[in-house]
Amino acid sequence: MIPKDLERQISLAEAKGAVPFLVSATSGTTVLGAFDPLNAIADVCQRHGLWLHVDAAWGGSVLLSQTHRHLLDGIQRADSVAWNPHKLLGAGLQCSALLLQDTSNLLKRCHESQARYLFQQDKFYDVALDTGDKVVQCGRRVDCLKLWLLWKAQGRQGLEQRINRAFALSQYLVEEIKKREGFELVMEPEFVNVCFWFVPPSLRGKQESLDYSQRLSQVAPVLKERMVKAGSMMIGYQPHGAWGNFFRVIVVNPMLTHTDIDFLLDELERLGQDL
Repeated sequence: MIPKDLERQISLAEAKGAVPFLVSATSGTTVLGAFDPLNAIADVCQRHGLWLHVDAAWGGSVLLSQTHRHLLDGIQRADSVAWNPHKLLGAGLQCSALLLQDTSNLLKRCHESQARYLFQQDKFYDVALDTGDKVVQCGRRVDCLKLWLLWKAQGRQGLEQRINRAFALSQYLVEEIKKREGFELVMEPEFVNVCFWFVPPSLRGKQESLDYSQRLSQVAPVLKERMVKAGSMMIGYQPHGAWGNFFRVIVVNPMLTHTDIDFLLDELERLGQDL
């Protein structure tokens, strides 16, 4: 998100009589792993009196890393934050949290049904502790227990090391891609999303061909089919905007090693050598 463009769009909407009320920024986009400039966006929201929500489902756990938490500078200014510890941290599925600055019991005021047969108000303890009448689905699994167990098992330093290791392995993959013929980065990654094309021998040096992009986009689906049928590995691919299909490797498994990264690239070369 570009803050200047955001402010321009808000002004255009207001000029047409619309009433903007919320801005949703992202910390760790699904495909490219991009982080929005939260402080600058928060400034815009403050000037216009808008609620700032941050979708940090993917990237929120980076806050646990002293080395990389700068990517989320300004998140403390958000009115609400979505966070999924089951993603980067590897907590058991599912483990999701919605964090609010509001202390007026907003979720209860929005969602409560006041069903007396479920939520008695004359209990011996503080009924504000009951979560059932604060959410749409009423009953749900105890997500926070999964995070608590993970935190107890790994500790603060253990979780930080897990995140730092994911960044380090991602960077190793990037450097190896740059060394190998036939591999091309979509962009320098900001996070642990490493996006790249495998350019097979038949397309190398033919970037000026009119059908180059179309043919390159057909490579990833073929290689995905081959790796799945071979049972050797499984990585995702997708198009994005004007870019044709490219591979997206998310390096988060704490058991991965440099040997696994090398195998991934070697296997793509093996599977695509005849294309």
